[in-house]
Amino acid sequence: MATTNTTELIEALAAEIGENLYIDIAKWHLYLSDAKLHTVVAQKVYPLLSENGINEDRVVEILGSIPVKIGGGRKELPLIDLLPLQSQVHLVDILENFQREM
Repeated sequence: MATTNTTELIEALAAEIGENLYIDIAKWHLYLSDAKLHTVVAQKVYPLLSENGINEDRVVEILGSIPVKIGGGRKELPLIDLLPLQSQVHLVDILENFQREM
């Protein structure tokens, strides 16, 4: 039962992340759901929801640990390098709101 609940929470978090956060490439906005990165981000940041308060430094660290392949896989960049500051701040807001509602 707890696994189903956790899975549903991660899916809900992934949906929220996917439709609100985007990477910025040459002023083009690619939402994380379209880039198929929303679930990975949700899975990585979900454990932060059990902590007292969301730590922005920890969020940045997690985003830095998620590799994004570009150029057909010839290069990899950390997700944090592709997210504008606005998306990073929005992720922290999403996590704080999600934590309050849990």
